[in-house]
Amino acid sequence: MKNEANPVKRRRKSALNENHQTCPIERGMRLIGGKWTSSVIYHLKDGPVRFNELCRQLGGASRKMIDQRLKELEQNNLVKRTVLAQRPIAVSYELTKFGHSALEVLEPLREWTEKHDI
Repeated sequence: MKNEANPVKRRRKSALNENHQTCPIERGMRLIGGKWTSSVIYHLKDGPVRFNELCRQLGGASRKMIDQRLKELEQNNLVKRTVLAQRPIAVSYELTKFGHSALEVLEPLREWTEKHDI
């Protein structure tokens, strides 16, 4: 006797609207909602920061994680990378104009968390 499974197709839940486009919140979270991404953006708010200094500011994140987030932010035009010296290599990161616009979302979030002692 042959045992045949009748798989039930399951649809993944997705934040799609009637036009089958992703929700604006979901699109925004894809850019700034990753682990440590918002923290990196927030720590760059006052101007260029060297990689090692950023690592010190984000003490709970590994260097590899910070490097990955910076590369993603650079690819998404939120962060600009500048090589300051070749030997030893020195690199700084700063927010682009688009990156600064993300602070319009992050600053109210910071205020909300402080207000509710989160």
